[in-house]
Amino acid sequence: MTVRTTTLDNGFRIVSEHMPSLQSASVGVWVTAGGRHETPEQNGIAHFLEHMAFKGTTSRSALQIAEQIEDVGGYINAYTSREVTAFYARVLRNDVRLALDVISDILLNPLFETREIEVERYVILQEIGQALDTPDDVIFDWLQEKSYPKQALGRTILGEAERIRTFDRGDLLTFIDQHYGPEQMILSAAGAVDHDQIVAQAQHIFGNLKSRRQLTAETACFVGGERRFEKPLEQAHMALAFESPGYRADDFYTGQVYSMALGGGMSSRLFQEVREKRGLCYTIFAQTGAYSDTGMTTIYAGTGEDDLSDLAYLTIDEMKRAADDMNEDEVMRARTQMKAGLLMGLESPSSRAERLARMIQIWGKVPDLSVTVEKIDSVTTQDVRNFAAYVATQAAAAMALYGPISGAPDLSDLQARRTS
Repeated sequence: MTVRTTTLDNGFRIVSEHMPSLQSASVGVWVTAGGRHETPEQNGIAHFLEHMAFKGTTSRSALQIAEQIEDVGGYINAYTSREVTAFYARVLRNDVRLALDVISDILLNPLFETREIEVERYVILQEIGQALDTPDDVIFDWLQEKSYPKQALGRTILGEAERIRTFDRGDLLTFIDQHYGPEQMILSAAGAVDHDQIVAQAQHIFGNLKSRRQLTAETACFVGGERRFEKPLEQAHMALAFESPGYRADDFYTGQVYSMALGGGMSSRLFQEVREKRGLCYTIFAQTGAYSDTGMTTIYAGTGEDDLSDLAYLTIDEMKRAADDMNEDEVMRARTQMKAGLLMGLESPSSRAERLARMIQIWGKVPDLSVTVEKIDSVTTQDVRNFAAYVATQAAAAMALYGPISGAPDLSDLQARRTS
């Protein structure tokens, strides 16, 4: 399997990886603009644009977009994150050209008809309502907000309902003009693909796009804080966040290994101590996410009202204990889980295309998989202990609580526990 990259004269980037044993391919365009690139007045517009992508172009109706991909047995979708918006399709090898034609059409020739904007506005408002009714969804939005208060990175991707109700065609076109230049697009393809054919098609479609001034996102600063929302639910939901490295930081992989060992699987410390031994919850996990300039180690658990306080304090105790006695076996197991997850995931062309685009976004190139594996293997037990000590006692922290939480400790109580 060979990764190839090409950059057109206007800055449009193309990356592909041919997977010779496959009969299918994944192809898409990743735009390096997401929620954190919005102004406060634009909050939610990137996600709104994602929805509108499938609502018709100058040459295809919304139904035709769906039919042309599904007529060949394909699948088309999109998503919005805080740093990218992606439009992608999975098709058989003979339909890669069609998939790219459809994706480019929805990117470059959207109609944004008033009627369709109103329809999708209602759909998004329902999506926001659904999220608010899903405690283990909304609690992470609150956690993000408290981690990065009054910052673009802290705002919800869906946007606030009041703002969504005001967006019009002009708002959508403005965001496209600001952030959808050729330098901000990455065409990524993996599977049964021919790089030269994709480049030729991309040159024809995207080669005449005019370069434009790129707007950079504001630098993020993890601050921390607490949000509590009392509601008579069956379970109390708790989410904690601690400042961690961004994905370009030297200790990025240390943070990943740490969270895997702490709460990444059934053998992890939190799962074993909190669920298996104490029976304090059904779900508990830890994960470390990263952005270009910052990151978050997050812990989530849902439990009964009477057990929430014990669970919260025990979580802090386990974090502190990891700094003292995290052992070689745990670190080796976490490294192995990470490598296996990475390599298993890359058996899918969709995962391959996603990785290619992400690597181009972060590094401007695609490092060999062996480089990533080497970085994971280079994380030592002492590295993890040092990282655990920082997260447990010094890192800025945020907390969100939702449900029957009247007896839950305050963040200040947990901070005192961290430093005791």
